[in-house]
Amino acid sequence: MEIDTVPNYSCSKENLDLYQEWFNYADADGDGRFTGNEASKFFAMSNLSRQDLKQVWAIADSKREGYLGFKEFVISMQLVSLAQNGYTITHDLLTSDILRDVKPPIMEGLDALVAKKKRKQKDNNVSTLPSPSNKWFTAKSAKKMPASTVTSIIDGLKRLYIQKLKPLEVAYRFNDFVSPLLTNSDFDCKPMVMLLGQYSTGKTTFIKHMLQSSYPGAHIGPEPTTDRFVVVMSGPDERSIPGNTVAVQADMPFSGLTTFGTAFLSKFECSQMPHPLLEHITFVDSPGVLSGEKQRSQRSYDFTGVTSWFAAKSDLILLLFDPHKLDISDEFKRVISSLHGHDDKIRVVLNKADQVDTQQLMRIYGALMWSLGKVLNVPEVMRVYIGSFNDKPGNNTVNGILGNELFQREQDDLLADLKDIPKKACDRKINEFVKRARAAIIHAYIISHLKKQMPAMMGKAKAQQKLIDNLEDEFAKVQREFHLPAGDFPDIDHFKDILSGYNIDKFEKLKPKTIQAVDEMLAHDIPNLLKSFRNPYG
Repeated sequence: MEIDTVPNYSCSKENLDLYQEWFNYADADGDGRFTGNEASKFFAMSNLSRQDLKQVWAIADSKREGYLGFKEFVISMQLVSLAQNGYTITHDLLTSDILRDVKPPIMEGLDALVAKKKRKQKDNNVSTLPSPSNKWFTAKSAKKMPASTVTSIIDGLKRLYIQKLKPLEVAYRFNDFVSPLLTNSDFDCKPMVMLLGQYSTGKTTFIKHMLQSSYPGAHIGPEPTTDRFVVVMSGPDERSIPGNTVAVQADMPFSGLTTFGTAFLSKFECSQMPHPLLEHITFVDSPGVLSGEKQRSQRSYDFTGVTSWFAAKSDLILLLFDPHKLDISDEFKRVISSLHGHDDKIRVVLNKADQVDTQQLMRIYGALMWSLGKVLNVPEVMRVYIGSFNDKPGNNTVNGILGNELFQREQDDLLADLKDIPKKACDRKINEFVKRARAAIIHAYIISHLKKQMPAMMGKAKAQQKLIDNLEDEFAKVQREFHLPAGDFPDIDHFKDILSGYNIDKFEKLKPKTIQAVDEMLAHDIPNLLKSFRNPYG
């Protein structure tokens, strides 16, 4: 399966070397990012219309990150050349063979400018500077970073997090109650797709089907074979990395998993392999959800908490069901409930559908929709894909030609959903960042309100217990006082469990300036950031 939002450039080495020279010139900051501001000057040398250049940028920057890397820059140059030769610039050109033979575009006066820059660099012996964003999360980094150093939307979010959101999170211990503090790798990681389901619903087989090959450590069988969380991601060679090692690697976004302890980390690993699909997407394979007494006795870690953590990081969550196992166990209900707030990411897959006939399939589909409606407790049920996601020839003699067509169309729809993930990755990061900021504000109001209810001198322990026992009422007071939406408040039982381990009196009082800074970030800074990195041609 191919998921490539920007196809691999295909051109001669001579042209590639020329494009590298042009890119080095166009990338004035030397950070490997060709921004919209730089494009406005550079693309002007092509003498194309503004409308043509708008299309070129929109197609090359398909992920809407606000800049082009070298790969995307090559695509933009090929599109410019086609536009100069009279072609209408559309996304379909990326999949045509015409890109292979297209000659470099005519860029008026560019060769002289490139030569001049080369001479200047030789005279001054200028070295390329690293991206400033790499320093933002180091201990010695400056508190403030000038806006001029921001070269992408993600860089801008990093800066806003360090300057405005992180101080609020630290002040009210947001990292202990809701989510660990963010690191550089949390912003830079590839989009993730998490698979959840009861054992033997085909989660591992689904990933293998997507990759068209097995991955290190994959086990498939009718019994609960996957007993750990496995992150399948791109790497230079095939290998498995133990969970404790993965959690301490700075270039991986999994440091927050250390909060679940060694018992979990021993059931966690990273499987790396070189694969074109994994250059764009990371898969998270999960253990089969158990039922009955097994779910209580065999888990040595907070399974629901771990799935909730991965859900917050994921761009898409696939719930897999087997037509022969539609019952939703107590643990699976808790897992699905823990996905609250991530409903837009959830898709349901009725897998192995070729094992039943058409009449049975209709009844099973109805039963699944009914079961999900009860568990999710919402009037609408998310999209359900029907198919058989494996590499074996299906039992489509049972379903006939209609079954073949249905499964193929359903698979195409699901693949289209997966293909959209890299394109929407930047939008998703913005969405999650805004959700986190709002959650941090509500958390700050709750903690400061509880602090305010504590007595100054005597009876603190009794007052704290009373607050914890009546937490639902205290939430309602906060909601009314600050006019906050009830649906944005955290789970009361989870909040109680964590709050019981703290002395409320030791928390910070309300800091209006810190909250105001986050409000301003949401109202002005983020919209201005998005405006700065929109298509430079409108």
